[in-house]
Amino acid sequence: MIDLSRRQLALATAALALPAPAFAQVDTPRRGGTLTMAVVDEPPTLVTLATTAQSSVIVSAKVTEGLLAYDFDLNPQPQLATEWSQSEDGLRTTFKLRQGVKWHDGQDFTSADVAYSLMTLKRVHPRGQSTFQNLERVETPDPHTAILVLSRPAPYLLGALVACESPIVAKHIYEPSGANVAANPNGAAPIGTGPFRFKEWARGRYLIYERNPDYWGGPDKPYLDRVIVRFMGDASARSIGLETGEIDLAGWSPVPLSDVQRLSQLPQIAIETRGNEYQNNLFYRIEFNLENRYFSNEKVRQAIAHAIDKRVILAVVFLNYGVIANGPVSPNLKSFFDASMPSIPFDLRRADALLDEAGFPRGADGIRFRVTQDAQAGPQVQIAQYMRSSLRRVGIEVTVRTEDLGSYVRRVYTDRNFDFNAQGSTQMFDPTIGTQRFYWSKNFRPGVPYSNGARYMSPAADDALEAAATEIDPAKRREHFSRFQRQINTDVPAIGLVAQAQITVANKRVVNHTTTAEGVSANFANVFLRS
Repeated sequence: MIDLSRRQLALATAALALPAPAFAQVDTPRRGGTLTMAVVDEPPTLVTLATTAQSSVIVSAKVTEGLLAYDFDLNPQPQLATEWSQSEDGLRTTFKLRQGVKWHDGQDFTSADVAYSLMTLKRVHPRGQSTFQNLERVETPDPHTAILVLSRPAPYLLGALVACESPIVAKHIYEPSGANVAANPNGAAPIGTGPFRFKEWARGRYLIYERNPDYWGGPDKPYLDRVIVRFMGDASARSIGLETGEIDLAGWSPVPLSDVQRLSQLPQIAIETRGNEYQNNLFYRIEFNLENRYFSNEKVRQAIAHAIDKRVILAVVFLNYGVIANGPVSPNLKSFFDASMPSIPFDLRRADALLDEAGFPRGADGIRFRVTQDAQAGPQVQIAQYMRSSLRRVGIEVTVRTEDLGSYVRRVYTDRNFDFNAQGSTQMFDPTIGTQRFYWSKNFRPGVPYSNGARYMSPAADDALEAAATEIDPAKRREHFSRFQRQINTDVPAIGLVAQAQITVANKRVVNHTTTAEGVSANFANVFLRS
């Protein structure tokens, strides 16, 4: 088992003592200035119509907006839609659209753009194909009304309409290019309705957005003159840039966790832990291949669950930036997580007994059997190393195999040549969107990344998930998700470990960078710089 060194204990303890995060400020807004933001990777496209790439998610909404924004509790707020209502049967949602909005090329924004965008997202967006699967059509009775007509209720749909996830694009820009929207030039030089206009993309170096003087938000918004996004793959360089003031802002845990405490002590730096409620990153878990001769046995999986001390993983791997995850749904999804669900306690004696009952006694060398655990680079490797140490104590010898993303995806989801893995995933704003894909028997889809890699087949879990996906009564929907969570903790096709806290690091002169659940992925219309 991993030992907590004095230094690790000190870092873990210090992480709990960070200053309170800085939320929306009360300063008088100030016009002007340039904000420099860092992202880890260069975005493949500047519009998230057909991608979920992290860097694209961060930059897209500055130019290309959505129907709604969301507060920290995931309640919808107006953006391009000003009002919305749903029919009692949940099959029709009517949006009243903001009037007087212009695309950056001067054309009017209308309901036709909404209809085109949502139907296109259903066809080409990696998550949109599931999110909008029940969307039959979008009616447009007038230029400022859009009515979503569903084949079945989709209670999660009203939560899916944020700019970074479901961008509203200009029909007149995209439709002439035909079906291959990913190849449309607008992805490299976008025209949107947002507070900033595209100015320049210096490949491999930076991206520049400039203030939209005709923004619908009012004559003073946006407050910033310019946003520069720098592509910085080196974590140490991002830390140094934030410390020196070369970088004003960076989100999605941009620096090593070991640097966060040091940076938080600097007088010019603020650490923000809110603003990731929408993407709800990252949820780490162990996933078993249920076709494996050992892991097909439920008692073996339960034994491994008892052999994991999640407190050690949280402290050593994540320096206590996060919470322990007992079950398949992130505790950060407070509306859906069943806090009353019994957890599987760390108990090595119980783990040993279960492995004996499963028919796998220790050999003369103390080993019951040998397996390989696959992991990508990063925290997953550290988790796998902990698993190797911990499981050896109960007679299971683990070989850790580290791979790049492409090799990992091919091995787990295409070749299915794995025993078990250490995996990080995004749970998003609703379990139907972010969690169901890993456990629904109908989502066992060899070759499709981040589907049901375990090949878990449970009629009880399927029934709970499918009922929750169409239930419009919130209380009943929570009951269905509770049934699902309890079934997973009985069957143990996977083991939830930690929901990592995502961190934004900012210079204190940046005001209002995090005021909604999208955090730095929002449109920045309200961001300004202190003088």
